[in-house]
Amino acid sequence: MQNSYDYASIIEDIARRLHVEETGGVVHSIACAGKSSNLVSSIVAVKQLREYLQGLRKTFEFSYEMGGTLFEKEVYEATMNIPYGETRSYGFIASEIGRPKAARAVGNALNKNPLMLVVPCHRVVASDGIGGFGIGTSYKKALLELERTHR
Repeated sequence: MQNSYDYASIIEDIARRLHVEETGGVVHSIACAGKSSNLVSSIVAVKQLREYLQGLRKTFEFSYEMGGTLFEKEVYEATMNIPYGETRSYGFIASEIGRPKAARAVGNALNKNPLMLVVPCHRVVASDGIGGFGIGTSYKKALLELERTHR
């Protein structure tokens, strides 16, 4: 696991790079931009996301729209049911949506997650380790540590 300095600097990096897109007050994309992001479309969403990254918030109350295929949406909904500070395996999510042999497909769907943090894909881990994460496993580990610290 990261030491506390690395953990804090990684969380700070995520906060600095938040990229939120919205249309008509409805968020449809949250990502970690390649560099510092100056795009702030939804002040409410960014405020809540930053509160989450400070350990002050566990749920979000802004409007959002979930994109993706039917299968991806099923994966995202099941992932959103994972309690704060806990993890589940890709296989567990596959079973939850009635597709017990689709663990790899669950991972592929989570790799397309349009709503980083709202759909807490960092809480889904491999049965034999941490698993992947679109912006890097050090970020996934830091988010998991954040949640363990503020449970």
